[in-house]
Amino acid sequence: MKPEIDITKMGKLIITAAITGGIHGKKANPNIPEQPEEQAREAYECYNAGAAIVHLHVRDRQGVPTGDLRVYEETISKIKAKCNILTQVGNGIGEIIEPDGSVRNPSLEERMKLLEIEPKPDMITINAGSFDFGGTHIFPNPPDFNEKFVKRARERNIPVECECYDIGHLNNILTLAQKGLLNKPIHFSFVLGIIGGIPSTSKNMLHMVEEIPGGSSWQVITISRYQLPMTVQALCMGANIRTGLEDNIYYSKGVLASNAQMVERMVKIAREIGREVATPEEARKFFASAH
Repeated sequence: MKPEIDITKMGKLIITAAITGGIHGKKANPNIPEQPEEQAREAYECYNAGAAIVHLHVRDRQGVPTGDLRVYEETISKIKAKCNILTQVGNGIGEIIEPDGSVRNPSLEERMKLLEIEPKPDMITINAGSFDFGGTHIFPNPPDFNEKFVKRARERNIPVECECYDIGHLNNILTLAQKGLLNKPIHFSFVLGIIGGIPSTSKNMLHMVEEIPGGSSWQVITISRYQLPMTVQALCMGANIRTGLEDNIYYSKGVLASNAQMVERMVKIAREIGREVATPEEARKFFASAH
């Protein structure tokens, strides 16, 4: 049974704020939070604006993406001290810049260690398959790695969000479910518009929705100029949404955004079409079985 899209019967909207990301930094937009205190402040502002989840990547003191668990732990602790927004760690980490200036992908071992963060995050993501990210480098997400990652997430009772960058990635997630590693409802994120992945079109988004199991939840993640129109379409189809400076640094053409502004805009649009916005408590209850 496939998900039924009934625009007259839409549930509460869970908003995720992806506040930092693992690629661009303050040179692109000075509002991007890089240090733990900055990220805690941004998470709190997004919480007040209506976000239920904050999606996290962290930086070292030089503003470079890092897999250092101490930075994650400081950031999550500071966020939890301010509010009860759900903390969600992205397992991609970001591009690591070495002291000699060379750039590398974080190793699978570094990414696996994210499951050791204390206090543990409320959620964590997996990337559903390997692909040529941005046309510049291979982003490896082999099936055996994802299987081990999901098993360990279950052991720690951490719900998983499944990020799918192409249509074939959906089958990788369904295979994990068939092996009993993912409980229903499965939470899918359709990542559209990344070079090397599926293009950002309405037709592609609808095709992906039609391929997921009934009872699943989903959201769309789009970048740059695609973000607002595709996100609004998803919102009107009953999906959850993600917004924030990881995905788009502009509020409108040439106008730099802040994370809270991005959340506020989506809350306003949701209310205009009659969708209630979920609280962190409601989101936490919803995802409790999705791991």
